[in-house]
Amino acid sequence: MARQRTLYQCQSCGYSSPKWLGKCPDCNEWNSFTEEQRVTKLKSQSVAEPVALPDIAASHGSRVSTGILELDRTLGGGVVMGSVVLIGGDPGIGKSTLTLQSLKGLTNLGMVLYVSGEESPEQIKIRADRLKIDSADIILLPETSLEGIISTVQKLKPKVLIIDSIQTIFSLELPSAPGSVSQIRECSTKLMFLAKKSGVPLFLIGHVTKEGAIAGPKVLEHIVDTVLYFEGDKGNPFRILRAVKNRFGSTNEIGVFEMQESGLQEVDNPSQLFLSEKPENVPGSVVTVSLEGTRPLLVEIQALVTASNFGQARRTAIGVDYNRINLLVAVLDKRLGMQLGGMDIYVNVVGGLKIDEPAIDMGIIAAIASSFKNKPISSELFTFGEIGLSGELRAISQPDIRIKEASKLGFKKGIVPVNNSNSAESHDIDIIGAKNVEEAIEILMF
Repeated sequence: MARQRTLYQCQSCGYSSPKWLGKCPDCNEWNSFTEEQRVTKLKSQSVAEPVALPDIAASHGSRVSTGILELDRTLGGGVVMGSVVLIGGDPGIGKSTLTLQSLKGLTNLGMVLYVSGEESPEQIKIRADRLKIDSADIILLPETSLEGIISTVQKLKPKVLIIDSIQTIFSLELPSAPGSVSQIRECSTKLMFLAKKSGVPLFLIGHVTKEGAIAGPKVLEHIVDTVLYFEGDKGNPFRILRAVKNRFGSTNEIGVFEMQESGLQEVDNPSQLFLSEKPENVPGSVVTVSLEGTRPLLVEIQALVTASNFGQARRTAIGVDYNRINLLVAVLDKRLGMQLGGMDIYVNVVGGLKIDEPAIDMGIIAAIASSFKNKPISSELFTFGEIGLSGELRAISQPDIRIKEASKLGFKKGIVPVNNSNSAESHDIDIIGAKNVEEAIEILMF
């Protein structure tokens, strides 16, 4: 037996209402409710038997390399059998290209089924020829019906399943249109059960909204095991693959790629790449160290401070939190006496990176102070540390690997929090500890 009822559902967050609403009370989106028919099937279900914790046999999921080291790093060491990986990013940023390139390593398991709901097999063949991928173990299936996909999987029994993209897949059991909240949730859940039952790794490629989030309900990210976001500007060849959720590894791991004509190429030393064009003896430029997952990254932060030509000063932040910039400017104004209220301040992280770690606070303050005083900072010097509202320089986690990375790239001197200054005993580098912003700026400028 089945029971059918009509609901109005928000296409942004999945909020349901028995009547139409102009504004979603959950996500505050306007005109996002659409009418959907929901069918509830009434049937008995088997009940699982409880098991005592000591009686459960521990099993460590085996990992398979994709052949792309940067992708393996982001996944936590490789693909876990039976895992579900969601890859999101802006259109044209390289999601399908990366997935197709990973098939070089995944075909070692056997047959790979690539389900394409957007592109024809001929289009995928053109991209594969450009990437020099030609394997008989890669099977293309131009299908958007969930029932057809599951039937083909049960018939072919592939070792890897790729869905490109999940927003184009629909189930015949639901009357709503493809891409709706109910369709995405239903199709993702059934594909997840299929992957877990068969032990086949499943890759889902997802669209993003204009705000940069993966389209569909937030529950989609809860269903999958790993969520990877592709970051980068279309005008910039560098791409950042960031893990924001990973049940089999650490989060906030990143992989760095460079988009070339032959596809996405791995960047083995991103710190050296981001600093390759750093100007020397130019005010407003400083090198700081950020920790992305387990990888230390040396990045250049640039700041430009200039007198405002309008009544209200402008603050522009690219790659860092805008509110954090306002906080640090207030610290400089209050603790160091820099009159920045009437100044336009622009801060940029070079290379298209987006960093939200508080360890780069000292780098941001140093760049702003250098531009304001028009005094360059030595190119052999780096700094890191978190800034408090009273101007104190707070210690950060894992300073040793940050200093080690700076030493490998030839830096000779570092300004760090005083509680982190004992972490450089084994490195050939001069580390100076500072208690507050005043001490750090005085050392940096003179």
